[in-house]
Amino acid sequence: MAGDWNPDQYLKFAEERTQPCRDLAARIAVPQVRTVIDLGCGPGNSTQVLAQRWPDAQITALDSDTTMINVAIESNPRGRWITGDISKWAAGEPPNATAQKSAETAAENILPEDSANERYDIVFSNAALQWLHEHSTLFPQLFSHVAPGGALAFQIPSSQDRPAYRLLREMAASIGWRKWFPSGRVRTWHAHDWEFYYDLLAPLASRVDIWLTEYFHVMPDAESIVEWYRATGMRPYLTPIAEEIDREKFVAEYTDKIRAAYPPRSDGHILFPFLRIFVVAYR
Repeated sequence: MAGDWNPDQYLKFAEERTQPCRDLAARIAVPQVRTVIDLGCGPGNSTQVLAQRWPDAQITALDSDTTMINVAIESNPRGRWITGDISKWAAGEPPNATAQKSAETAAENILPEDSANERYDIVFSNAALQWLHEHSTLFPQLFSHVAPGGALAFQIPSSQDRPAYRLLREMAASIGWRKWFPSGRVRTWHAHDWEFYYDLLAPLASRVDIWLTEYFHVMPDAESIVEWYRATGMRPYLTPIAEEIDREKFVAEYTDKIRAAYPPRSDGHILFPFLRIFVVAYR
């Protein structure tokens, strides 16, 4: 199915997707970290960063996609693994299921029934919360899961107004593709400006660190930018298109537009800028 998360597609740019996670983890200043939860762990690249940053901590990882979390389990031998929805977890609802690991370590991964009400020294999320809605409710709920002296730390993309996403919206609204998107709009990821997250969390926190980083990824060609988005931002656009041949036509047209929007530099490579918001809110 076109809407399923694809770990192989996602990990084609593992280094570029993991570097913001490393940058966020490095900035967290919590003196004693015993428990960490990784929300939206995906294929486990962020969970590995957290395990390296806090090797003595109990790491819990949650993701809604079973394919992603199974890949994460294979590459990460330690920790607890939950298949569940972040919004429901934030609201205190029990997870849907506990993912199983290898037989010799499965016993240590059985979660208590009230796991959704646990507090953690670090509640962490790397590029996942933008897929959820009602941020004004979600983020205070996430902060409520932070233990005293701990922190909520997350990063989300802030590039929805850049050409790559604007072109997708324009295509969805165009005559040639409108039949797949009757309203001309697609329910995709979203993020507010940095001011929103500061104003929302500052009254709850003892301190909020917030910053923006723009990464300039060096890509060999326009096709590479398209491959980047096929794993994430293009998914809501490809999912409604019923036939594979039509999906490939959509991708081909989008590739032509990307090629025009991101011309090569003097060495033939393309600089692909990607802006992200980083927040660490301390309890």
